[in-house]
Amino acid sequence: MHFRNRHRLPLLAAAIATWLTVGGSPVSADEKVFDVVAPFEIGGLDPAISGFVFQRMQITETLLEADAKGQPLPALAKKWSVSDDGKEWRLTIRQGVKFHDGTDLTAEAAAHSLSVANTKPGMLRSAEINAITAERNDVVIRLAEPFKPLTAVLAHSSTNILATAAYDADGNVQKIIATGPYQLTLLEPPQRLAADRFEDYWGEKPSIEKTTYLAAGRGETRSLMAESNGAELVFQLDPPSIARLKRSKDVHVLMGPVPRVVVLAASAGSGATAPAEVRKAISLAIQREGIAAAILRAPGTGATQMFADSVPAWHDESLPALVYDPEAARALLKGQGWTSGADGILQKDGERLSLKLLTYSDRPELPLIATALQAQLREVGVDVEVSVANASAIPAAHNEGTLQLALYGRNYALVPDPLVTLLADFSDGGAEWGPLGWNNPQFEQTMSALLASNDPAEQQRLRNQIVALIQNDLPLIPIAWYRQSIAVSNEVENAAIDPFERTFGLSTMRWAE
Repeated sequence: MHFRNRHRLPLLAAAIATWLTVGGSPVSADEKVFDVVAPFEIGGLDPAISGFVFQRMQITETLLEADAKGQPLPALAKKWSVSDDGKEWRLTIRQGVKFHDGTDLTAEAAAHSLSVANTKPGMLRSAEINAITAERNDVVIRLAEPFKPLTAVLAHSSTNILATAAYDADGNVQKIIATGPYQLTLLEPPQRLAADRFEDYWGEKPSIEKTTYLAAGRGETRSLMAESNGAELVFQLDPPSIARLKRSKDVHVLMGPVPRVVVLAASAGSGATAPAEVRKAISLAIQREGIAAAILRAPGTGATQMFADSVPAWHDESLPALVYDPEAARALLKGQGWTSGADGILQKDGERLSLKLLTYSDRPELPLIATALQAQLREVGVDVEVSVANASAIPAAHNEGTLQLALYGRNYALVPDPLVTLLADFSDGGAEWGPLGWNNPQFEQTMSALLASNDPAEQQRLRNQIVALIQNDLPLIPIAWYRQSIAVSNEVENAAIDPFERTFGLSTMRWAE
């Protein structure tokens, strides 16, 4: 991380072992550099792995963008059209756009980049793509079946457009050669990068010339960096630090709702939680508003259903709310044959109702919520063992089929339309960050009907039905809705929270005068 003439706490000095260098030389202490700190590690060069970091730092761009409501906007593609049968999409490439190596963006380069992305894990696989080709100045995508949310998929970071020279012959990304307003100057995975303003950028040039990024997984470290002026923008604050940072004279805290939900995944395929009644009992034992107020310091964010009213297309005001009712929870468990043992833990057929809950500390509130859930579930006779591991432990246990409970924050704005993430998460009984072993034919049919419908009123009815089916079976148990938080130095202006978490907003900020 670049150092300026600022006081640094010993902990920060330990957390940041070396200076970032640009072109092999330390950045001058007199230069203004906009430093960003966030919890996300840079796992590699491929957009399928870490494209979201490069996108948030505005190094890479996609064919389409999205506005604050998730509606599609032109980006590297200046316009698009869809055939009457919905199976052919044409995206016209913007002229005069240069990659960071000085070469021109062409339809051929964009089609190559998307074709490579389509061979790797990513949101493009949500659509059944037969071919991606270039015809004159158009990228042409031919589908096996219509897929209306393709505009949202083409705004996802896994579809970042890179120059053909960025790939080797096997489609592996060797370097980041993109089109964004910032050009990569240094990359040291998994923690840091540096970038300079790209002077040949096709759009409005940013005011801020130099920037760096540091991945700091511990929430305490990020908060201390905000307090000590260690960075201009610190993303994702731990709740206990927010009140303290709000009193600081050097930074200001911004908070805003995002389509991210803290969920408790419970195995619907095997084990004690396979019956829906057991999952409903677990839900009834959870005091959501207490968790929201005491741990998240955000009263009113206890999740009464999967999506908050800040996502109006997926929030149904008429849906009966998830509530706290421990007596009803006990009655449901008793109805499933569970009886209280000598230690107060329920048992059946000689087995205790004992479950292992996996979570991770990248989001510092999650272990605290897990501990609260452990206490609340014990009140109804469920013994929970909390295991705080790396985030990768959850998909690993999911794939092994050993997952019992998992607590995590799920971002339903991975693409600007939550439908695409839901499709990926709930397919084939549940993907890595979705439910485990949940098969509901009505859910599958409703999803298919939504994808086929052209009637806005019918689409809304189907979305409400999807949310109601999740609420009824609870393969994922919503706990709390997120409010994103960032701390921003008073040395900069025009900071804002992107509700879809696609950008840190570097290009629209400027140094305060």
